[in-house]
Amino acid sequence: MSGFIIAGVKSGVGKTTIASGIMSALTQSGYKIQPFKAGPDYIDPSYHTAACGNISRNLDSWLLEENVILELFNRSSSNADISIVEGVMGLFDGHSNLSDEGSTAHLAKLLNMPVILITDASKVARSVAAEVLGFKAFDKNVNIAGVILNGIGSERHLDFCKPQIEETTGIPVLGYMPRKPELTQPERHLGLIPTIEGKIASEWQQQLTNQIRETIDLDQLIQIAKSHKTSQSKKHVFPVESIKPHVRIAIAKDKAFNFYYQDSLDLLSSWGAELVPFSPLSDIEIPENCNGIYMGGGFPEVYANELSDNKTMKQSILSASKANIPIYAECGGLMYLGQNIINFDGTALPMTGVFKYNSLLENSRLTLGYREIESQITTPILNKNQVVKGHEFHWSALDEASPSEQPIYKIINQSNKLEGYSKNKTHATYIHVHLGSSSKNLASNFINYCAQN
Repeated sequence: MSGFIIAGVKSGVGKTTIASGIMSALTQSGYKIQPFKAGPDYIDPSYHTAACGNISRNLDSWLLEENVILELFNRSSSNADISIVEGVMGLFDGHSNLSDEGSTAHLAKLLNMPVILITDASKVARSVAAEVLGFKAFDKNVNIAGVILNGIGSERHLDFCKPQIEETTGIPVLGYMPRKPELTQPERHLGLIPTIEGKIASEWQQQLTNQIRETIDLDQLIQIAKSHKTSQSKKHVFPVESIKPHVRIAIAKDKAFNFYYQDSLDLLSSWGAELVPFSPLSDIEIPENCNGIYMGGGFPEVYANELSDNKTMKQSILSASKANIPIYAECGGLMYLGQNIINFDGTALPMTGVFKYNSLLENSRLTLGYREIESQITTPILNKNQVVKGHEFHWSALDEASPSEQPIYKIINQSNKLEGYSKNKTHATYIHVHLGSSSKNLASNFINYCAQN
């Protein structure tokens, strides 16, 4: 298998722009690219998918065990010409302050992949070589095979950066990206805007691709990719053979709800679920004859007016909850199951009313981080007292200090704080869980729970 990791010296240096541009350029050159994203992010992978036509997958070395990462990587890479992993934050940034756990560097060593380091050269010249040298020396087990300079202002600026890097570090500079505001990706309160919302113009993608072709040495990148060899793996979370579908699980999937790990959905399918997508925005009601409902995160606050106006869908969800059809909702799904979304301007927009809390956007702040959770009850994915790792990423807050209904999780690494809501067979939580996060088979748990309905 061929491949490389695109890492940054820090967040905000252009990893997603450059990674998706390289993916697009290589795809247009006839290569089959398998994209990946280091860490738990849902939005960046949508750019990868749009760029190369293959669904991007997450590899998080804190959420997932190492043998599971190898399994997921090899499973998706087996039919690709080149696998490209976009890193997270800075190369050595992760869960721990004194180890590489959860970092891009951890992933690079586990997958034995060469690293292409992106550095921000917009306000520096020769000194950028000292930065690259520091990254090279910090961990000699990380193979930094090339450098890309972002924010180059002119040919003269490039001449003050490139020669010193190559002379001092011995690492080739593979190219650069110029300062062009028109190549900047659109953002809002949780970062980039997911491509499913249709706001990423094809003209922008092609302009980026053309720029990559012009100023980055793709032939040298391909040669670096050919040096990669990943260890073999066994199956730990996927069945040896896929199981025939025997339950139907409705998946909320539209512009408002699209935060899902693709490998989680693949696990559900492989263990015997027929996944039936539906849109809380535009469909009249949930799909017929479903044994369960999975509602992921997304941006319900952006589409709160449309969600609120779809009264038949809200009633369908509420009726399903009252009928004890299993519902598992994460983050945006949790917001939709509440009484109201109080939007940024203070407007209360009624949601399904399964639970009595309100989701508040006004005067709220970003909540972000890894969570280790212990289930307080049996949920669709966890048995009582089962422990798993998850991730929290949201701007909203709830107007209740503690759950009025039975809490579903205890957050171990937050002083055993209680979290989540349970009512009938409906469960709502802010915490996102990758269904490959535990070898105890969370996907199979979900299917068995729904099969009992």
